[in-house]
Amino acid sequence: MKITVDRDRCVGAGMCAMTAGEVFEQHEEDGRVVLRMTEPPEQWADEVAEAEHLCPSRAITVDPAAR
Repeated sequence: MKITVDRDRCVGAGMCAMTAGEVFEQHEEDGRVVLRMTEPPEQWADEVAEAEHLCPSRAITVDPAAR
């Protein structure tokens, strides 16, 4: 899987960091998403998919087939 984020779309809700903190965090100053890794281990696929689904601004894109 490969993840991309659009920080310009991010509203800083923090659902991604709460759902998949191994992969996402919030920037200390502006609260917007910071991607900790673009290709996380497959074991985190469910959490990453949930974070994408919960993002209110749709700033997270997950391509499950990309390697």
